[in-house]
Amino acid sequence: MQTTIFDQPVDRRGTGCMKWDVKENELPMWVADMDFQTAPEVTEAIMKRASHGVFGYTLIEDEWYKAYQDWWKTRHNFEIEKDWLIFCTGVVPAISSIVRKMTTPAEKVVVLTPVYNIFFNSIVNNGRNPLECELTYQNGRYEINWEDFEAKLADPQTSLLIFCNPHNPVGKIWDKETLAKMGDLCVKHHVLVLSDEIHCDLIKPDKDYVPFASVSENCRKNSITCVAPTKAFNLAGIQTAAVIIPDPFIRHKVNRGLNTDEVAEPNVFAAIAPIAAFNKGGEWLDNLKEYLWKNRQYAEEFIEKEIPEIHAVKGEATYLLWLDCQAIFRKGCDLCEFIRADSGLYLSDGPEYHSGEGFLRMNLACRMDVLKDGLERLKSSIKSYCR
Repeated sequence: MQTTIFDQPVDRRGTGCMKWDVKENELPMWVADMDFQTAPEVTEAIMKRASHGVFGYTLIEDEWYKAYQDWWKTRHNFEIEKDWLIFCTGVVPAISSIVRKMTTPAEKVVVLTPVYNIFFNSIVNNGRNPLECELTYQNGRYEINWEDFEAKLADPQTSLLIFCNPHNPVGKIWDKETLAKMGDLCVKHHVLVLSDEIHCDLIKPDKDYVPFASVSENCRKNSITCVAPTKAFNLAGIQTAAVIIPDPFIRHKVNRGLNTDEVAEPNVFAAIAPIAAFNKGGEWLDNLKEYLWKNRQYAEEFIEKEIPEIHAVKGEATYLLWLDCQAIFRKGCDLCEFIRADSGLYLSDGPEYHSGEGFLRMNLACRMDVLKDGLERLKSSIKSYCR
């Protein structure tokens, strides 16, 4: 097999790394960041700026807007006007700020579960109530229960939908027809849509995702979209993101909220990293996607052959593998903790994402040899769990 830059070892222990702050014998494949160095062009831009030696207050310049505009037009066939874009220090800070600004205490926020667990923090910590619409899971696929979805939107206390596109943790790319129907129903019931699209560039090489705001007039005028280069280019620690809001009234309110919450000003590197990533990192990203897809295929085939007790849910987006362990799951015996204690493999527990009992989430964004190690540990622990 041909060696790539993604096969090069990178030791993350001892760097203050959340993911690798584990025991020596443990293998962390949980939190959603990658074990790969970012695109060389991004590192070069950061080092060049660092060599200047002065790190004063930083502005968002025209290059930043143009980088986002060009990337979404070229990569995702979505033309964004400059005025629609607002800088933010991260997608999660943006979501929390938007919940505070665009809803009132005790109102309800709909989420499609299982879904990224931090959505619930942004809702509950701000005194709002999460309203779960559980996705239907049949024949290894997740779909929306439209009757339940509309009933949740029709609740007079519902004011916001937080949506994940593509969907973490199930790896689903939502199609245009589904998004359009969601958009129409949300307008019908006066529910604002907040679409988290941070995983949009981590998709199967021959696929693309559909930006929610690009689908229809209803979607465009009634949505807020959060995007960032941080997942695709492994820049979470840089704290940089953007909020896309076509409607001027909604945009004004969100902008005031972000500024009030003091999450609208960049650090020095947050301003330049996206420019380098979007303007110069395309080839690196394409190679990364190929590597991640090979990892996913290998993991799915390994599990089907070597660990038939569980099932890997087929996905076309993210580097996260959603594992269906319902056939062996025993209440009162935490499978995730059992695996960690048994083999040192550290995964994410399905219930964290709500509607995920009997599931696990596995991060595939690592070297192939590390992935093989993780899968062997998983195999060993599942066998022990089933004894």
